[in-house]
Amino acid sequence: MLDMHEIFIVTCIVVAALAFVFAFWLYAWVNKQPSENQKIAKVSDLIRKGANTFLRREYKVLAIFAGFVSVLIFVFLPQPIWNADADVIEHLEMTLSYIFGTVFSGLAGKIGIQVATIANKKTAEAAQKGIRPSFLCGFRGGAVMGMAVVGSSLLGVALIFWITNNATALLGFSFGASSLALFAKAGGGIFTKTADVSADLTGKVELGIPEDDPRNPAVIADNVGDNVGDVAGMGADLFDSHVASLSAALVMAVALGTEYIALVFCYGALGLFASILGVAAARMGKKDEPTIALNMSTYLTTGIFFVLTLLATIVFDFGEHKWRIWGAAIIGLFVGVIIGVATDYFTDDRRKPVHKLAEASEKGPAFTIITGVSYGFISVLPAMVGIGISALAAYKLLDIPGGDPLLPLYGISMAAVGMLSIVGMIISNDAYGPIVDNARGLAEMGELGDEVLDITDSLDSAGNTVKAITKGFAIGAAGLTVIALLGAFIAEVNAAANDLGVNLNITGFDVMDPLVFFGLIVGASVPAVFSAMLMLGVDRNAQKMVAEIHRQFDEIDGLKEGVEGVEPEYEKCIDIATTGALKELIPAGLFAILVTIIVGFVGGVQAIGGFLTGNIVSGLLLALFMSNSGGLWDNGKKYVESGHFGGKGSDTHKAAVIGDTVGDPFKDTAGPSINTQITVVSLVASLLSTLFILFSVIK
Repeated sequence: MLDMHEIFIVTCIVVAALAFVFAFWLYAWVNKQPSENQKIAKVSDLIRKGANTFLRREYKVLAIFAGFVSVLIFVFLPQPIWNADADVIEHLEMTLSYIFGTVFSGLAGKIGIQVATIANKKTAEAAQKGIRPSFLCGFRGGAVMGMAVVGSSLLGVALIFWITNNATALLGFSFGASSLALFAKAGGGIFTKTADVSADLTGKVELGIPEDDPRNPAVIADNVGDNVGDVAGMGADLFDSHVASLSAALVMAVALGTEYIALVFCYGALGLFASILGVAAARMGKKDEPTIALNMSTYLTTGIFFVLTLLATIVFDFGEHKWRIWGAAIIGLFVGVIIGVATDYFTDDRRKPVHKLAEASEKGPAFTIITGVSYGFISVLPAMVGIGISALAAYKLLDIPGGDPLLPLYGISMAAVGMLSIVGMIISNDAYGPIVDNARGLAEMGELGDEVLDITDSLDSAGNTVKAITKGFAIGAAGLTVIALLGAFIAEVNAAANDLGVNLNITGFDVMDPLVFFGLIVGASVPAVFSAMLMLGVDRNAQKMVAEIHRQFDEIDGLKEGVEGVEPEYEKCIDIATTGALKELIPAGLFAILVTIIVGFVGGVQAIGGFLTGNIVSGLLLALFMSNSGGLWDNGKKYVESGHFGGKGSDTHKAAVIGDTVGDPFKDTAGPSINTQITVVSLVASLLSTLFILFSVIK
């Protein structure tokens, strides 16, 4: 007879299987849509080959890294294997869990690439029939990624916990997912923005040619980058956040009781099921507004999850505090939506900030930058306050007199689970963005006409807006998740201290303690240096690509003039972006991990508590600022291109393009990578807690 928590584990496996079946149906539907334009097929094939080549080379590098880390995990975790009471089976469980985490995360990215590079050409040609069929093609292509990612993450967590019955092994699985996500997001982000910045500066600013003009040698690399950065990278990122939120909740649930474990799996399964229903119901309304259609799908999924969890909490016995826990999850869910709405205000081209940015661009690029930076900083406040309120409210709901001190931290973790419950829909919306962006480029290169370009421009603008919302949502969810991981760190430290016979019993961290304050200051500095390393990588590679583009325009006769039959050497730019991204992707992530380890071995668990706190606050602020200001610059440029303040080719347009090129590495390289970085260092701290207790210099 299965226990209640085992019943819900089986439920998770069944719902994950249903998500895979639905994803296959969506893939088959997209694949059977007509595509007959040979020029589009040729370019789409170049994009697919470029994306797969990059992914193959990236995964080879990451496989070497993962192999090295696997050996270290086996030897040192959860404690040095040479210790008398070390359990070899437990070491093996940790190692295999880590490997499975990297494999599942990598597969999610690969699946996303496969469908996105088919959906782009289908979406472009569907636009000849109108905006509705084109929208549905792009959205369902993105939904394959959404179903695959969340199905994989839920299945992985359920299987690892069921097989090992070890919550610490889940942290190993989560670390595998997050470490691969960190490098995949960094590598993909460097690739995509190297190409995007180079294509924009040489094309729009220097030569005044259209965005996806086939004469530009960087245009295919730019489209490849959309897939490796915004599909594979963001998919791995949200896979990691979802796994981390479930893992943090389960680490604390194990200490609290089986009904708390059952509740985590129940809400996880219902979240994925709600996303399946939301995706299946997604349609464009009578107004033909893709942004409204995408947002309504999110709101519908939110409503379905609310009702399903309400019914489940009524029907099942999840313990005496079940309504408080449900309240914490729902707070997280609605705060996630609010963060998305706030992000929408600062990035939507129908809102005042975008209009003000476009107006400022009339006076030159300096004013474009100043305005974008200013609104970017203002946009941080609603999201940061929202994260703070949700954490505080969830904590207070479960802060019961005489109750377990771990219960309030479990409440925060359930708020994170609630916020990420609709992540299947969020990923679907996010992957829609690069698909329609590629479709816009393919429509131009396939010469499908101005009417089709207007449709794909409208879809692309919605993709940019919703992509900004999903980035804000992902960062907000990461914020709650890492606060929950801080709770998991405390639980792991206390458990490790108890096993070692050390009297610690940590309940919090006092910032007046010099060790805690030392860690806090160092932790706060890491996201800034991490971001700088990634953006300098984009800078170095973009300079090389710009030089290559200039060489081709100078040396290939007839290329600049657009002589028929003359084509640029696209593969040269793809190779520059690939080689540069692979060279740059490891150092920044390794820096963050090594600093965490050094602080832990110097100051012990108290210093690490401060380190994680500083890293979380600083990381969230920078991530939100960069993602939102980047989205603002991007849509400000598109607003000018739609005919406002001089339109395409004007000085205003050139100033807006410069703002967009500054915003590109902000929003697509550094910004979304920071939330993965804070998750990674939190997991490293939890996994190494025993070693920090044993070997720290300052006790």
